[in-house]
Order: sequence, then C-alpha cells, then structure tokens
Amino acid sequence: MVDIRAAGLVKSFDLEKRILDGLSFQVDSGERVGLLGRNGAGKTTVFRMLTGELEPDEGEIQIAAGRRVGLISQIPVYPEGCTVEDVLQTAFARMFRMKDEMDALALRMEQGDSSEATLRRYGELNARFEGLGGWDTETAVNKVANGLNIPQAMRAREFACLSGGEKTRVNLGRLILEDTDILLLDEPTNHLDMQATEWLEEYLRRFRGTVLTISHDRYFLDRTVSRIIEIQDGKAEFYSGNYSFYAIEKERRYQERMKQYLKEQAKIAQLEKAAEQMHLWAFMGNDALHKRAFSMEKRIERMRTTARPTRARKLEARFQSREFKGDEVLQIKGVSKSFGEKKLFEDVYLRCEGGERIALLGENGTGKTTLLNMLMGYERPDSGAIRLGPAVKAAYLPQVIHFDHPERSILDTMLYELDITPQSARNRLAAYQFTGEDVFKSVSVLSGGELSRLRLCMLMDESINLLILDEPTNHLDIDSREWLEQAVEAFDGTLLFVS
Repeated sequence: MVDIRAAGLVKSFDLEKRILDGLSFQVDSGERVGLLGRNGAGKTTVFRMLTGELEPDEGEIQIAAGRRVGLISQIPVYPEGCTVEDVLQTAFARMFRMKDEMDALALRMEQGDSSEATLRRYGELNARFEGLGGWDTETAVNKVANGLNIPQAMRAREFACLSGGEKTRVNLGRLILEDTDILLLDEPTNHLDMQATEWLEEYLRRFRGTVLTISHDRYFLDRTVSRIIEIQDGKAEFYSGNYSFYAIEKERRYQERMKQYLKEQAKIAQLEKAAEQMHLWAFMGNDALHKRAFSMEKRIERMRTTARPTRARKLEARFQSREFKGDEVLQIKGVSKSFGEKKLFEDVYLRCEGGERIALLGENGTGKTTLLNMLMGYERPDSGAIRLGPAVKAAYLPQVIHFDHPERSILDTMLYELDITPQSARNRLAAYQFTGEDVFKSVSVLSGGELSRLRLCMLMDESINLLILDEPTNHLDIDSREWLEQAVEAFDGTLLFVS
C-alpha cells in the first residue's frame, strides 16, 4: 500500500528559479525514508505540501485515504496560560471527543433509552476508546515525557515561557502521543540531548507507521531509515539503504557517470575529426562525402546533450588562528546562575589553557548555552567571576543565529560588518556557496543552514585563538557538517563547544 505519492511537483518562489522541478516519489506503508538535499533544496517545502500548508505550482500529492499525518517542524501557537501538560494532552483530543459522546450516551441509557442504535453506538465507541488506550492516557504521557526528558516540573510550566529547544521536545512528545499513521520529522534531533535522541531512535524502531525524515544527522539516519530520497536540482534520486549506503552509492554513481561522459567525449572528438576529414575529401572532388559528414555532425549534436557530471562544491575555508601568548585562556571562579526559582548551576570552576579542546555536555535546560553567553558577556552571573586572558581573541557561533539588520542583502551584510571590498566579499561568499544572484537575497529569507554558513563566513575572517561553538551543526547540511568538522580539527587554538 502506498501512503504518500508525489507526481511532477513544481514550485517556484521567484520567477527565475524552480526549487522543485518535476519531483516525483512514493513512500509505501511502514517505510522509514530519509529525505536529503542541500540547504534550500526544497525539503521543508515538500513537507509543507504534504500537510496541505502549501500548494504546488504543478503536479499533485496524494495521501492514502484515512491515514493521519503528523508533522514536527514549526511550533504551534497555543492560548495564553497553556501549560506543557495542556499541550501534551491535546494529543488525545480525538479520544476526549469520543469520551464526551460516550458520557452523553451513558446518560441517555440511564434515562431509559435502550434502543439498539444507542447500545450499538456506545459499544463501538467503547471498543475504539479502549483500543486507543483511552482509559490510561496518563501512563502514555509519563512514558513519552520521561523518554524526551520532560520532567514534572517542566510539565507545570507555561508553554510560551519555554526555550526553543524545550518547545521542540514538547511538540515532538505531543506528536508521538497522537499516534499518527505517517510521521514527518524535520530535523528531529536538533534540540535533543543524547539520551532523548537514543529514546527517539528506539521509539521509531518500534513505530508501526510510516516515517519520512529530514535530517542532517548521519548517525541518526543510519539507525532509523532504510531508504534515501535525495532532492537534487529539483528532482528525486533514490537510494535503497541507510546513509552509509547512500554515501558510497552516490560516489559510485558519480564515477560511473563521469566514466560514461568521458567515453562519449572521446567518441565525439573521434567523430569530429572524421567529419572534418570527410569535408576535406569532399572539396577534393567527392561531393557524396559532404552528406556523410553532415550526418555525422548531426549525430555529434545529439551526443552533446549529455551534461558533464558534477559534484556539490565542498567548503574549504579554515579558521584563521591567532598566535597565543601566555598560559591562561579562560578562568571561571565560583560562578552561579538562576532564573527565578530555577537554579541552573552553582559554584562552577573551570580553567582553560591554550590549545585545549573542551566539550561542554549536559541535559537540555542545565545551562550550557547560558554559560557560553556569560563567557561572551551577553549574560551576567549571579555570583562569581569570569575572566578571559589578556591576549585572547574569541569568536562565538551561537545556537540561534541573529543578524541586527535582516532586511539587508547577504552582500550588504558582509560589507557593513566587515571592512572589505565588494569583490572580496563576493569571493568569500562564493567559498561558502553563496554565488551569483544569491548574494542579493535578503538575510531574512535564509534558511537556518544558510544563516549558519553566513555567520561562519564572517567568523572565518577573524584572527582568533578561542573558538566557542553552541550546537554548531544544527541546521547545517551534511556536507557543511563534514567541512566544519575538518575546519575545527585543523584549528590550533582553544576550542570550547556544546554539541
């Protein structure tokens, strides 16, 4: 049975460029499929079409009749005062409606209505209610909340007051509790700690429905999908395996296409030489050879339609290290921080020396980002002191990328914030895959991955000896993640990161 069928999808957001250009694919019932593509390839656009939020310019999407679709992507807006517990309970709205109808039928039966229709309807509802676990929703909520690290104290908090990562976890929990038939997961691990990610992987292994996942987490894809659909140039490429299989097979296909292309080019060169020779002989008195030469040239033109295979251009820039003099890069003495009644950490001590590479770990909500913000001077500790060494020049990539003037173009942002010429700015942007007319796009329309690449492009211009990264791979596509790993490995300064 086919759960999802997409045929000939076309979508443009401007007149010059089609994001989707005849995209077709299908997902069978029970499949676990990864949807890949570079940032801006149209993956989230496809999800918005699957949920009916967006219409294609051409083509159609079909969802199997009776199959319910759940999407974890954008965070819904809930009424003021709505708690985390209230949000989780919305997953049972269908069961609550069934219970209300059952209560109304029970009241009618108590008042003497013993008709066959009433008894039959009550029996049907009761059977469905029990089958869905309607009598024990609390156990289901506790199980999911524990797995996604949503403690009781958090469940009592107002949803609007949560961080973006906490809202994502709660929304994921709500979606799981809804027990939908088709799960659409858009970067589900971005705001999950390791424990919650492992729980989600195990849940997906046991889930009996269909899963379509957008993810740039190679390890998560390896453990949760059995087929890959890659969006490339607006169309679909298919790979029958997990991410590791995809990476090997993609390279094999490229080599095979390049081999075929070079073979055709050699044949074209041979035919061109033969046609040229025939024209020469024809001028020497054999007119019949002109026709053969023209026929050969038509064949050559048909062969020229094969385009040279291309690979995605890889990022190659590196962080510019600044020579460090002295031993002390960073010192944290007795630092504490609370927000209201919630104590994040207390009496923290840390000494960081030149060349050290430190990973800052902890569950969501334990204050990792807050501590990094303190190091950069964006937050003040309640007590204690933080001191950077006198020769330290730090660069910080935050978890949420923000630009003060998002209305500016990518190029103007570079020119305003860095002291460089327009040509130098364009050259640097090209190294980060912002080429051609893309540099005139407004920063406000960039995807999360594109914002990260732009900020990294600007950071790479700075000569630094302390690099601070907060969830640096969030939103980056797989190629960009691999590049960042290499750039960080080559950086010889001090590294402090959350991931």
